[in-house]
Amino acid sequence: MKKAILCGTLSVFALACVFFIAGQANASKESAMGIAASGPKPKVSWSPCYKKFGLPFECGTVQVPLDYDRPGIAAVSIALIRVPATDPANKIGTLFFNPGGPGGSGVDFILSVYPYLYSEEVRARFDIVGFDPRGIARSTALRCYGNYKQWPVYPFVFPMTPEEGGIWGQVDDLLAGQCDKRGTKLYDHMSTADAARDLDFLRQAVGDDMLNYVGFSYGTYLGMTYINLFPDKVRAVVLDGNIDPVAWSIGEGDQSASLPFTTRLKSAAGAQATLLEFFRLCDEGDSPFHGDTENRFAVMAAKLKAEPLVITMPDGFTYFFTYADMIGTVWGALYNSYVWPDLAQFLADLESMLPADALGLSLYKLWDSQGFITKRGFPNYYNWMEGFPAISCADSDNPTFFEAWSAAAASSELEDGYLGPGWTWASSICLPWGGDKGDRYVGPWDAATANPVLIANTLFDPATRYEGALTNHGFLAGSGLLTVNGWGHCTWGFSWEADMAVAEYLLRGTLPPEGTVYNQDYVPFHVTTAGLKGKADAREARVRLTRMTVPDAVRNSVKVENKE
Repeated sequence: MKKAILCGTLSVFALACVFFIAGQANASKESAMGIAASGPKPKVSWSPCYKKFGLPFECGTVQVPLDYDRPGIAAVSIALIRVPATDPANKIGTLFFNPGGPGGSGVDFILSVYPYLYSEEVRARFDIVGFDPRGIARSTALRCYGNYKQWPVYPFVFPMTPEEGGIWGQVDDLLAGQCDKRGTKLYDHMSTADAARDLDFLRQAVGDDMLNYVGFSYGTYLGMTYINLFPDKVRAVVLDGNIDPVAWSIGEGDQSASLPFTTRLKSAAGAQATLLEFFRLCDEGDSPFHGDTENRFAVMAAKLKAEPLVITMPDGFTYFFTYADMIGTVWGALYNSYVWPDLAQFLADLESMLPADALGLSLYKLWDSQGFITKRGFPNYYNWMEGFPAISCADSDNPTFFEAWSAAAASSELEDGYLGPGWTWASSICLPWGGDKGDRYVGPWDAATANPVLIANTLFDPATRYEGALTNHGFLAGSGLLTVNGWGHCTWGFSWEADMAVAEYLLRGTLPPEGTVYNQDYVPFHVTTAGLKGKADAREARVRLTRMTVPDAVRNSVKVENKE
């Protein structure tokens, strides 16, 4: 077999005053605002960049304190990119974006999706800005290896046996041990609360009195943290694809003693509900995997558990396609219902047991439709492997014994469906991870904001289920709730009317009427002619967002030849 690499792109605080919640250190709002406001005003100098992309991109950096307890001792650099407002005479301010992750690059996000962001008026009246959070990509980066070729490799999407669990744990230990050695001082200052304080520095650096922000997926947790540290600085904040902040951080009661945070989030339940919708729509519409879909899928899954299939990719790379690979393939496709016909075709081909090379071509087409086959190659070192644990493990409480992940994976599979093990094992790295937690923010989450926040979610989200939106809506008095009756991760690009409602909120602060539900424009496997305004652009936008927000386990299921 040829050597393979994982394909795909993803995807941040210490304070002088702290108080304690449930015995855990938690940064105080008063201290956060005081430190951010003190000292010289941060500045950013912009210069043209990425000219080959054909848009007027400008890049800059802002220096922020490494440690907000000691703001004058050391600094880290935050990388930004912007496209200036096209109608500067009527400019409202700067609109910041975070694509999720944690560990996603806001610079890459704006490079990829700027032309698709909401409306021409939004792009006319705001400077559109993305930033790489501290420790990530072009900002001062947490790098535990000399290059990505030295990364330890998780050999499967998730472990299925005690033996595989042991191998998985060894990889966790290798990664955490290396970061203990080489993580430098940044290793202890990677929490989301650090990134929220950095975001307030960025707001000041661009000269805005109030924050305008859109956060997708994990970006909603960053947004919730900012909102509760700096509630008087909120002009317009959109949280799209909502994380329950209690489940992410400390859990309810003593949950964290036995349940990893990725199990507490109940993302697997959201994924199962979305998968059941895929089955329903397959059976009701024009699908190549039509008829008794749920049961046929279960039969295939059982067969792959018993015996993997051999698949040969178009580049000649041959490997065993396992049950975990099948679940990982489905996992990624659930994020974007525009690609469900491609998923259905692959499942039909898999059920038919086509020859190895034909199955490889079918799988390649599915990956390509999701944006996982990159044509431009990889950055020299995109540190998503370090970024996710550095941020999420700093934020969250988790069990202190390895067996808890095995037990939680098994129980989640029974209770929440096929994706239970994948979501659960995603956080096992937090057991050996050694970064400091002392400066994180773990609530309260119900600050009274200067202006209302807009909460957005699809009803069937495989990562951040609708219940997370209801939780955040309940925390934030006066917030608006935007619901899309659709399928996939985050609402952006699924409903033109919903996107226009978000644009109206960003521009004029107008919330959608309470109880409004927007239907997704495109219904998988159903040919329609109405309500498809901007469909081609919406599909491309969804592809570009999805490849930044899928979990590492999904990338572990995507394999291409290493030509380097």
